[in-house]
Amino acid sequence: MVDGELKTPRLPLIPGHEIVARVISCGPGVTGFASGMRIGIPWLGWACGTCPQCRGGRENLCSEARFTGYQIDGGYADRVVADARFCFALPDAYDDLHAAPLLCAGLIGWRSLVKAGDGRRLGIYGFGAAAHIVIQVARWQGREVYAFTRPGDEEAQRFAKSMGAIWAGPSTASPPEPLDAAILFAPVGFLVPLALQAVRPGGRVVCGGIHMSDIPSFPYDILWGEREIVSVANLTRRDAEEFLRLAPKVPVRTEVERFDLADANSALDALRAGKLRGAAVLVPPSS
Repeated sequence: MVDGELKTPRLPLIPGHEIVARVISCGPGVTGFASGMRIGIPWLGWACGTCPQCRGGRENLCSEARFTGYQIDGGYADRVVADARFCFALPDAYDDLHAAPLLCAGLIGWRSLVKAGDGRRLGIYGFGAAAHIVIQVARWQGREVYAFTRPGDEEAQRFAKSMGAIWAGPSTASPPEPLDAAILFAPVGFLVPLALQAVRPGGRVVCGGIHMSDIPSFPYDILWGEREIVSVANLTRRDAEEFLRLAPKVPVRTEVERFDLADANSALDALRAGKLRGAAVLVPPSS
């Protein structure tokens, strides 16, 4: 990263993250993994290990960090090479298809939820792959969840309610109760002032995306009252260890739509159009 921005992707590049794979072989000095073991390879694929951020357990903020499918060749391939420090054993409760979304949507969602604090009333803006996982954890923790979707997207609102939201409505609406915190998964800057107006004094707005359109100017009085805006950047290994232990206990159930790898562009089109329910998972021919 440079000045808080993601570095330019390395090109040419094999894309693909949230990789579920089997170990073929391990390099010298690798412990904890063996041939045939099923592992997950997440978005954060490498960090230097020596900078102050890495030494402080915040390798997600390492200025030299590299990312799977962005600077490191990813999962649109028969085989990948991964840094064992950033690979994780997967819970047996999940088959390959349903484990994949845990590795990015789940991990970013979990980090966002932790950043949101312990408030009881939680708002979620943008109800896609990450949100449908986070809501299950939040409900398991005893929270009330309020879901905000694109105006007119009644299907997404029904999906949110089916997952346990006590209220679902358009992102331009005010919730029936002041929120303790809100998480924005939709990368839309104009939602930040709306979320600030929806949270109580002392509440927090968490921006969970890597990118977001520009945040418009807004009057200071909607931030005043010790409201906070915080961003989430990538993930740490501790996030992965915590969440992959927790997911089977909830239990988190991922809803997925399967696409053949050859249909990757169709999956992206469905994502852009908001037509996915849950997460899209690409399956290579060998699977």
